[in-house]
Amino acid sequence: MKKVLISLVSLLVISCSNKPSLEKYYVENAENKNFVQLDISPSILNMNKAKLTPDQIKAMQTFEKVNVLAFKINDKNKALFATERTKVNTILKDEKYQQLMKFGSGKDAAMISFVGPDDHISEFVVYGSKEEFGFVIVRILGKDMSPSSILTIMESLKTANVDMAQLKPLLEQFKN
Repeated sequence: MKKVLISLVSLLVISCSNKPSLEKYYVENAENKNFVQLDISPSILNMNKAKLTPDQIKAMQTFEKVNVLAFKINDKNKALFATERTKVNTILKDEKYQQLMKFGSGKDAAMISFVGPDDHISEFVVYGSKEEFGFVIVRILGKDMSPSSILTIMESLKTANVDMAQLKPLLEQFKN
C-alpha cells in the first residue's frame, strides 16, 4: 500500500508542470495593484433566447466564461510593464497556443490564439498591447468551441443587452 501511495504522489508531482501558463499568470497577478482582473459569466450578454437561431443557441452552449486581465501603464510602472509584457509574450509562444491571427508588430500588437484541436477548442486568447496604454489578455473559455462558434457568438452580440455592471472595474481602470 505504501508503494502505491508513493507512486501516486510521485506521478502527481511529475505531472504538475512548472511551465508558465496564462492560468498561473492570472493567479500570480490577481492581487497586483497594476492589474485589473475580471471573470465574466455568459449572463453578461442578457440574450433573449427566443430570438436566437438554432446555430446561435448551439454556439452559446459552448461558451462558459471570460477571464480578463489588464495592465494599465503609468509613469511609475513602465519598467514593470516591459517585464510583464515579455512574460506574456513568452507564455503565448508555447506550442499549446495556436496563433489564429496577428495584427501589428512589436510594441503595438494584437493576436488571437486558441488551445485545443480545431473542433474542440477549450480556450480562445485575445491579447493586445499598446505602449501608451498597457496590455489586456482576454481568455474565452468553453467546451468544444470552434472558430465558427466564436464568430456566431460575436454576431449574436448585436442583439445582446450587455450588463455593463460586470465590466465596471475594467472600464474604471482605463477611464483616465
